[in-house]
Amino acid sequence: MDLVTRLGVIGCGLMGSGIAEVAARNGLDVRVAESTHDAVEAGRRRVTASLDSGVRHGKLSVEQRDQALARLSFTHDLGDMADRQFVIEAVAENRGIKTDVIRALDKAVEDPAAILATNTSSIPIVDLAVATERPGQVIGMHFFNPVPVQQLVELIPALTTSQETVQRTRDLARHMGKRAIQAPDRSGFVVNALLVPYLLSAVRMLESGAARPDDIDRGMELGCAHPMGPLRLLDLIGLDTAQAVAESMYEEFKEPLYAPPALLRRMVAAGHLGRKNGRGFYAYDV
Repeated sequence: MDLVTRLGVIGCGLMGSGIAEVAARNGLDVRVAESTHDAVEAGRRRVTASLDSGVRHGKLSVEQRDQALARLSFTHDLGDMADRQFVIEAVAENRGIKTDVIRALDKAVEDPAAILATNTSSIPIVDLAVATERPGQVIGMHFFNPVPVQQLVELIPALTTSQETVQRTRDLARHMGKRAIQAPDRSGFVVNALLVPYLLSAVRMLESGAARPDDIDRGMELGCAHPMGPLRLLDLIGLDTAQAVAESMYEEFKEPLYAPPALLRRMVAAGHLGRKNGRGFYAYDV
């Protein structure tokens, strides 16, 4: 099997920029696509700022930063993904949007052996695979935020995914410095199937007036040795993303513990999305 050297990343928000940065730092030629010129420039700034932060905190040398930047290129034309051996989409957690992107990539990427991966955190992979002419080369590759820090990647093969695709994806994850676990193709996979009910329970506890945000978070941090309490973690994930994941899981399983609480829905409707826009369960500087 050929080693992947040319990687494409679709989307340069929090997840896409992190994936692109980690790949470039580990020697891959990375091409990042966004929908518009303005989004491209915002993505470029996001990656550059993260690399600069790595230099300031002693995690990267100036030379390593410059080498990573030299391996990155940006575009707003999916046609520029034609020569990629492996493409990871990291667009919004929306089934329709992801399906459209995967279908477009299937046509744009010229190598019939190229792999198309989705960074979905909840959408069944087979639903995306069957939208392409290469279902054997479609796989879930679920990174965790922040990507430069979190070691885990969930690999999610669909019923249609070939064993060669699984192995090449595992090899790529290892090359990017990540540790992979294999997860079933069911909404929530491994981590979110366990994590989401816990997070939603914290929202319900707050909603009921049983405890204050600080006490909920401090209780789990000090009592269970969690590095971050559930409400702070929701703010980090993004409340809109958490709601989308919960809705996808509830749609598949119809279990009440996966249903987004009313408080979460109202906060999303009000635009209180967490760290990314400065207000969630807590306030942040943005």
